[in-house]
Amino acid sequence: MVGFIEGRDRTQSALFPEQLDDWIHEDSTVRVIDVFIDGLDLKKLGFDRAQPAATGRPGYRPTTLLKIYVYGYLNRVQSSRRLEAEAQRNIELIWLTGRLAPDFKTIADFRRDNGEAIGKVCKELVLLCRRLKLFTDGIVAIDGSKFKAVNNRDKNFTDRKLEARIEQLEDSIKRYLVELDRADRDAAAVLPSRVEHLKEKIGKVKQQIEALNEIGKQMKASEDGQISLTDPDARSMATSGRGTGIVGYNVQAAVDAKHHLIVAHEVTNVGHDRNQLAHMAKLAQAATGQDDLIAVADKGYYEGHEILDAELAGVAVVVPKPMTSNNAAKGLFDKRDFVYDDKADQYRCPAGSIAIHRMTTEEAGKIQHKYWSSDCSGCAMKPRCTTSKERRISRWEHEDILDVVQQRLDGAPQAMTLRRQTVEHVFGTLKAWMGSTHFLTKKLPRVRTEMNLQVLAYNLKRTIKILGTGALIGAMRA
Repeated sequence: MVGFIEGRDRTQSALFPEQLDDWIHEDSTVRVIDVFIDGLDLKKLGFDRAQPAATGRPGYRPTTLLKIYVYGYLNRVQSSRRLEAEAQRNIELIWLTGRLAPDFKTIADFRRDNGEAIGKVCKELVLLCRRLKLFTDGIVAIDGSKFKAVNNRDKNFTDRKLEARIEQLEDSIKRYLVELDRADRDAAAVLPSRVEHLKEKIGKVKQQIEALNEIGKQMKASEDGQISLTDPDARSMATSGRGTGIVGYNVQAAVDAKHHLIVAHEVTNVGHDRNQLAHMAKLAQAATGQDDLIAVADKGYYEGHEILDAELAGVAVVVPKPMTSNNAAKGLFDKRDFVYDDKADQYRCPAGSIAIHRMTTEEAGKIQHKYWSSDCSGCAMKPRCTTSKERRISRWEHEDILDVVQQRLDGAPQAMTLRRQTVEHVFGTLKAWMGSTHFLTKKLPRVRTEMNLQVLAYNLKRTIKILGTGALIGAMRA
């Protein structure tokens, strides 16, 4: 007879209770977490209370609390209160902790007090991947993405936002005063209760203006002319959408092009990527151990000194140059139309004339060589070249490095597609895991700890996908 699959009677006793270990599958991710963390020297990594105190109440082992966090971030549970609940009811977490269930305050304090050590654990997993030869291709994609902070946009102020808000409040006071004037002229036109209400509103608005003026004084003392009230380290940053932005942090990542593992990452509160290329390239080079590393990035990273620094460190950079000149839009020749002869140190213009070196100047901290031709005044192509007396071409003293980078990009037309497919997918995955609120903690050090845990969980999941649970556990124990 067809029926249903029935469960066991809740009141049925078992003569031989099942082992807790029998509930956890051999290929479960939680077994990888257990082996990985048990294999770490937490005292050497700098964890608090890695060595038990001789007196006082016994505390939880750092390994137990670290396992809870890694399991939580791997399963999109970042809140300490939710982790407390999971430790009491989740069979995998009960197995992982040996039936221990720390309270949320203990769990939260562990993350707060061990940020630097958690970052080292993240690097330990990258070193394991390096020993397993997962970075042998030697290509990384570098990019940055904006992540929301625990700070509403209304609680972040810049010069323009503060000025606009004060102007809005002053307009409100003007409207209230007009209504009070009407009440003075004709008492019957406005109810007495309304008059009292208007006076209260005027007083409150004046208090708001005073508070904003005080914020303005604090903002002048800040380095970047911004102030955030909820998270003081969060900053207003523009995003890719026109006219949009968020209050948050700029997360930098260098991702292995073959396996999409995050080899290096950093969290900053600077809203642009221009000064990040060399730093991220060096971090990636050190993490992968590849002396001839190739780093691919978008045009937001194009900055002469950064490219030079990365190239001198042995990293081959592939970065497209942004077109900042309006000459092409005006129908004029741009710098690409002038051919440089490095042996003669001169340029040949589109008309065939030679622009020789005339002078050297320093602009924005860069030594610039200036070139121009004596034939510009009588040239038939001058209307298409310049509106000035002669067309001057500037060349940075290290522009030969930039020429090599451009040649490298021209020889790899799929480089930008590879970059987009590699690193942007990783950021999309991380944001999906973190949810709409992104970060849960405040201030840069704690936000960095959060991102360390996210990256650790991401890399662990990717490594399991690449090698398999059994092979990875075997490699960890070897």
